Amino acid sequence: MGEEKLIFEGDLSLLKDKTVAVIGYGNQGRAQGKVLRSNGVNVIVGNVRDPYWDQAVKDGFEVYEIDEAAKRADVALLLVPDEVAPDVYYKKVEPEIKDKEHFILDFASGYNITYGFIKPQPNTDVILVAPRMIGKGILDLHEQKRGYPVLLGVAQDSSGKAWDYAKALAKGIGAIGLPGGVAVKSSFDEETLLDLLTEHTWGPMLVATMLAYFDVVTEEYGVSPEAAILELYASGELSEVAKAMADVGLFEQMKFHSRTSQYGHLTRSRKYYNMVKDVVREAAAHIWNGEFAREWSLDQAFGRVVFERLWKIVTSSKLAKAEDKLYRLLGRR
Repeated sequence: MGEEKLIFEGDLSLLKDKTVAVIGYGNQGRAQGKVLRSNGVNVIVGNVRDPYWDQAVKDGFEVYEIDEAAKRADVALLLVPDEVAPDVYYKKVEPEIKDKEHFILDFASGYNITYGFIKPQPNTDVILVAPRMIGKGILDLHEQKRGYPVLLGVAQDSSGKAWDYAKALAKGIGAIGLPGGVAVKSSFDEETLLDLLTEHTWGPMLVATMLAYFDVVTEEYGVSPEAAILELYASGELSEVAKAMADVGLFEQMKFHSRTSQYGHLTRSRKYYNMVKDVVREAAAHIWNGEFAREWSLDQAFGRVVFERLWKIVTSSKLAKAEDKLYRLLGRR
């Protein structure tokens, strides 16, 4: 990757005289809104009247119905879930912004633009500012005066300054301009592929591996469920390994383990590589060609039958039941 792909600064003055509406006050909405406000940006919130509305009021924001917030704004951060965003956009946002001379519409996910579920008006700069950080992490890092990674993209440049606005928002939400902060010049398509591929490959592989591990050691070797779950993830060791990967890198963190552990990781990863690569290749193709988007849309149209059924299956598994018992004993539930 060339240095031109990496961005470390943005011009926050571009947002100085603008009203920014955070549409959806969930985890990302709350975090991004609070950091933008602390950085001197005029922020309002658009939300339905639910507990998130109440939280925004408690946090000191001016809160409006979504259409009213869009009407008052020059910039909107559409931070509602992917599956409801098209409905929110077409019913609440677009009618209020289509006649404006210029509008800036920001997404934290490439999904709806990539697959054409949202097609903004020509007067709109359509930008992507996609944090690689959960909402709580954004707020924690802001308190520490540290930044974090973010992907930037532009799907439509109505003003000729869309990239500048994307960089300004990245600075405004605390991603760049601080130690540890970096923006990667990306695209809506690229962000969608990377995000979904994580959710379709190593994420579910990890879940499947833990389920199989638990079943084998408890059913075939008589290991106690408590010991198995603590070894797998409940001890917190897994999160420490993940943090070490973020801090020093995938391979360097192996040096924090015993040589026996290093040998096991290195030899077995070679054993699994080709098999896993085929799985990743197939998953990437289904994401890129739109098959997954169609599949997920159909399940939503039919009342999320597959989604709800799979949740029922996993929560009734032996691992889930043993985990619930252990976590209650540990006082975590």
